[in-house]
Amino acid sequence: MRTLQNLIGGGWRDSASPEAFDLVNPATEEAIARVPGGSPEDVDRAVEAAHRAQSAWAELPVAERVAWIRARADVIAEHAEELAELECREMGKPVALGRSFVEGAVDTLKNSATEALSYEFERTVVVSDDSRVRVLRHPLGAAAVITPWNFPVAMVLGILGPLLAAGNTVVVKPSERSPMAVARLFELLDLPAGVVNLVLGDVRAGQPLAEHERIQLVHFTGSVGAGRRVGAGAGERLHRSVLELGGKDPVVVDAGVDPVATASAVAFGAFVNTGQICTSMERVYVHRAIAAEFVEALVEVAGTYAFGDGRAPDTVLGPLVSEGQRDLVRHHVDDAVQRGATVRTGGVVPERRGFFYPATVLTDVDESMLVMTEETFGPLAPVVVVDSFEEGIERASRSRFGLAATVYTDDPEHMAAAERIPAGVTWVNQWQGGGPEMVYEPAGDSGMGATGARASYDAATRSASVHIAAAPARSTA
Repeated sequence: MRTLQNLIGGGWRDSASPEAFDLVNPATEEAIARVPGGSPEDVDRAVEAAHRAQSAWAELPVAERVAWIRARADVIAEHAEELAELECREMGKPVALGRSFVEGAVDTLKNSATEALSYEFERTVVVSDDSRVRVLRHPLGAAAVITPWNFPVAMVLGILGPLLAAGNTVVVKPSERSPMAVARLFELLDLPAGVVNLVLGDVRAGQPLAEHERIQLVHFTGSVGAGRRVGAGAGERLHRSVLELGGKDPVVVDAGVDPVATASAVAFGAFVNTGQICTSMERVYVHRAIAAEFVEALVEVAGTYAFGDGRAPDTVLGPLVSEGQRDLVRHHVDDAVQRGATVRTGGVVPERRGFFYPATVLTDVDESMLVMTEETFGPLAPVVVVDSFEEGIERASRSRFGLAATVYTDDPEHMAAAERIPAGVTWVNQWQGGGPEMVYEPAGDSGMGATGARASYDAATRSASVHIAAAPARSTA
């Protein structure tokens, strides 16, 4: 097994610390690589490299920076299969699913970088006949990007475009559970030395990076607890932070929709990537008028989600990322059953090697259960029957989280009412729908900081104004 290295200032370097740990394939439980634990010295080197490279990168014309990024995106697209296979080995995602997300993220990288060509980095406002104001958007400097394990490549690509196109340099710290695909991604990026840097490790790298005095922006995606610490640290230094944290996303199913077709859509939203998506459907509120047929169809569809090694073409559900994550899912199900929930399908850890858990449907659940209040991040669909659409909206809104929500309805008034759910994104009749112009900011414990389209450029830049008046007239005395 090889020990992974950091990318600092354009060169691959061993960690300054000898401490390392095994990366385990969650489908086979076999060690596949050694990952450095990380150290403040690694972080210092990477941030210094980013700081040194930033002014030259920012001085390039915007069009040239965008051309660099788009050219590298094309190279990454050619390696989508390879990157997906690495993700499969390190965190279990089926290869076909991983490839589709890598390809989608490449498009996002290109589109978000191209947005820089129309973004107003500078504009002039005429104040009077003899004065004007130049309004400028400056890059922040060196930014830290700390990403989770569930979409290793897609998360990095989804964040990098605006940061780099705006003239910032970055230091990326991926999750210690999925560093291999990101390391290969950085080989393919091949931007000027120091523009992108990679530091591997766990909290021993993440904390000093988030708290580094030369980091002007921390873009963090992860748990609520860690996000609070990142935000508090950024506030202490008066540096900017964008936080995308946990979710407990609801879905409301109205009486007038097709229960079978909607059950299939909800199954996908709850089970895809083994439920390991921040915006997975984790609370299902279905109208009593169609509840019986909906649940029957949901159970039937769940049975078609075959689990296994993601390299097999018939695998729909890969393993959970770790034994600890599977134990959390099992704990949530056991808690629900002990409090009166009914397991309609799944709910049992299979007797086989790997951290697998089947697609599971629960009924007779309520808000006293962990599956309805805490983020599960597993292939569970807990179903609550409601007596009206209004009740569904009201109960969907009862959460400390506010990342995303989904509503299925054929009623125009109910479509409009969906916006009452406090969430950064609400999808009506199409989970994960939308386009590049979408802007969102999580609500509640799900985070802070608007992203998407021009909001990502606002977050990546600092505004300044220069007022220019006519020079004082010469004295004629």
